[in-house]
Amino acid sequence: MGKFFGTDGIRGVVNETLTPEFVLKMAQAIGSYFGEGSKVVIGRDSRAGGDMIKSIVIGGLLSAGVKVYDADYTPTPALQYCVKKEGFDGGVMITASHNPPEYNGIKVIGPDGVEIPREHEDEIEDIYLNSKFRVSSWRSVVNDVVEFKVCNDIYVEGVVKLVDRDLIAKAGFKIVVDPVNSVGALTTPKIAMKLGVKAVVVNGTLDPLFPARSPEPTPETLVDTARLVKDYGAVAGFAHDADADRVIVVDENGVVQWGDRTATLLAYYLKKERGEKGSKVFTAVSSSTVIEDVLKPLGVSVVWLKVGSVDIAHEMKKHQDVLCGFEENGGFMYPPHQYVRDGGMTMALFLEMLARLRAKPSELYGMLPKVYVLKKKYGMDRETALKVVERVKEEFKNERQITVDGVKVISRGYWVLVRPSGTEPLLRVMLEAESESKAREIVERIEKIIGEVAGARA
Repeated sequence: MGKFFGTDGIRGVVNETLTPEFVLKMAQAIGSYFGEGSKVVIGRDSRAGGDMIKSIVIGGLLSAGVKVYDADYTPTPALQYCVKKEGFDGGVMITASHNPPEYNGIKVIGPDGVEIPREHEDEIEDIYLNSKFRVSSWRSVVNDVVEFKVCNDIYVEGVVKLVDRDLIAKAGFKIVVDPVNSVGALTTPKIAMKLGVKAVVVNGTLDPLFPARSPEPTPETLVDTARLVKDYGAVAGFAHDADADRVIVVDENGVVQWGDRTATLLAYYLKKERGEKGSKVFTAVSSSTVIEDVLKPLGVSVVWLKVGSVDIAHEMKKHQDVLCGFEENGGFMYPPHQYVRDGGMTMALFLEMLARLRAKPSELYGMLPKVYVLKKKYGMDRETALKVVERVKEEFKNERQITVDGVKVISRGYWVLVRPSGTEPLLRVMLEAESESKAREIVERIEKIIGEVAGARA
């Protein structure tokens, strides 16, 4: 992980760590990376400082001779789709995804629509740290910024064409869409409308303060949304993060379902019902091991990777036999569309699954093994978090371990992941167990280690 780039892009608190001076210098480095004459499209979500940061980034890109196209308010997957489909040399998205409202950030997207690989992030950081900026002559900075306000419409059409629109429309679905007062409000309801689905939109105005809930969709933040799904008699609810590359599903009973359970259903559906050819699913160690049990009878194997959609996407692109990829946080990747997380595409596939199987969401989720889930976080710096990880490895040395990112311990009746966050000064602990008592037992063992090493509290 680089000095500035984290798990997924650059993030910081607006006007504290993400200052105008930093943004300008980074934008010059990004412009130098793309090169003079490159065509780059830029977009933003509704976060505070978005227009300021976007304007500064545009200035830095122009100074390097880059031709800039402005998509303005748009979800990250919409910008990524347009980069690939419209033949841009790259893109820059102004977003901090699920982070708290005070954060904003910068994602750099390659010509394939995927965030640039780690070695290219290192290249940009080297340009920044050593001031290797490309300063173009005045004759190369004569281009004005070109408005590109069609990105959202291009994206919506791209999603709709990949599912059975008539099948979905005949089902007569009503859904709740919660775009958390951000850019998902500009595309997800349109996708629903084009699929013949009635969408009740909550938290649908753009508001940088996110007054209704935290930008991260979790069972704790979606209490009101889940209640509305039941109140409106909707077949399901779909809740985004701020840039709409994730979606968390709420079933018709108001139960918030974790993203890895949704992805397990979708992977099974794609293979069993759609007959898609892929035989590998790529996911992070933070995902449930239930995916192995469900897909093994279909001849589909699971490739475990470190947390971060960027690494998952680039690993998927190396293989020909990919079925899909996902993260437990609601990020699902469908390669026939694009190799990135896409909340709108995920919703469309989920609705097609409901329509074809003629099933309620709770019935489908009920087919998966019942588990007790705990997800906790502890404030500490990365160095301390890594010390905790090493102690956990020793504590559970007799169990199966996956160590590509922190340590994931897999044993009879439970699994637990302990890893440093890639975007915040936190240690994250994720756990699934066959019972609450088993979960509490494992967490107590982890927290004892945390207390001894860091004295941290949840």
